[in-house]
Amino acid sequence: MALTLEAKQAMVAEVHAVAREALAVVAAEYRGLTVSQITGLRAKARESGVYLRVVKNTLARRAVAGTDFECISGDLRGPLILAFSTDDPGSAARVVKEFAKDNDKLVPTLVSIGGQLLPAADLDKVASLPTRDEALSMLAGVLMAPISKFVRTLAEPHAKLVRTVAAIKDQKAAA
Repeated sequence: MALTLEAKQAMVAEVHAVAREALAVVAAEYRGLTVSQITGLRAKARESGVYLRVVKNTLARRAVAGTDFECISGDLRGPLILAFSTDDPGSAARVVKEFAKDNDKLVPTLVSIGGQLLPAADLDKVASLPTRDEALSMLAGVLMAPISKFVRTLAEPHAKLVRTVAAIKDQKAAA
């Protein structure tokens, strides 16, 4: 069914609004996937907070114009599904990578993060980026490391004295 001009404009506006706020985008060719497989992909994307949309390439070029993802315009070829990460930069890449493991018909074609176009081979790198919670816990660990090391350094002379006294006591008890 052909889209009317108003429907096309609404779709471009919707995708443009998402692209303006998104952190990363993954484009994947979906040729050969069944409707039920695409429905399953959409369900996984919704669970992960990923905006997933099948958009004609000409409409997608208009939608990403003026956003950080304008760099993907030249590489939009074939039937593509666009996955935008809105909360976490690696979430769209993780969803596409996980789904592509089970379905070889879904072929990632490009990845863009932070206004930089990356080849599809970098999908694994983007998918391995930590989530926000993981990054915050890593930062907390890095910030706490010097403090905990300082406390251990201060406590070590006392602990060594206690161990020495216990060793002398054990030695005298054995003799």
